[in-house]
Amino acid sequence: MKYSSSLVQYPKGFGRVKRESKFFKIYCRSPHPMLWLGMVVVGLTGGLASGKTTVAGLFKSLGARIIDADQLARTVVEPGKPAWRDILKEFGPQVLNSDKTINRQALANIVFGAPRKLRLLQKIIHPRVAREQAKQAKIIQQRSPYAVIIYDAALLLEAGAQKRMDHVIVVTADRTTQLDRACRRDGLSKTQAIRRIKQQMPLRRKLEYADAVLDGTWARSRLRRAVQSLYRTYANEARQRKTRHRLKTPTTSRRSI
Repeated sequence: MKYSSSLVQYPKGFGRVKRESKFFKIYCRSPHPMLWLGMVVVGLTGGLASGKTTVAGLFKSLGARIIDADQLARTVVEPGKPAWRDILKEFGPQVLNSDKTINRQALANIVFGAPRKLRLLQKIIHPRVAREQAKQAKIIQQRSPYAVIIYDAALLLEAGAQKRMDHVIVVTADRTTQLDRACRRDGLSKTQAIRRIKQQMPLRRKLEYADAVLDGTWARSRLRRAVQSLYRTYANEARQRKTRHRLKTPTTSRRSI
């Protein structure tokens, strides 16, 4: 699949365009359950080794708060926790390291290429990660009620988490770049990398959920400009929510003594 020099084509009928620039389009989306928090919550996803982590780092440098789904997944499977016990029950002790932590590589070798086992693992992990994400968002809200939160999640769409987002960003990369990066970064063989890519939702389907799409193969300077433009949009949206909240908050009058 080839993309334009600026950004990919967006699906027709996705919604009314709220804002458009040379880098992206922001579509009006239906309100989600976290809107009451006042924050702007953005789901960031993409294919294997597409450049998603780089994009998250750029958002962080601008002041966005990052919630890393992969780190949450590591937290929920710590030894002794319910998810850890469920994994041990379903996949056996061969997925444990000597210190009783989950051997992620051993577990990956079992589930990738076995759709039923992968779905079972996701059923164990995804609901618990969602609860942890909500906890993290609440902590951020208490400290900064109108923050921009980037939820960095490779399986954002597979887990249905886009329903909790204000916006969704998809980071893309061509297959050759994905394979090269995955083999160098993760030490995977080409066969292993292809297997993992095939287990993820196809890119064309991910794009159906995106209201902003970034090309992870862009030069870093160009990628930074695109992220800056997006961040300004999200920050302005958060400020508008703050203004609306102030207008709706009733003022209390002092009684004379």
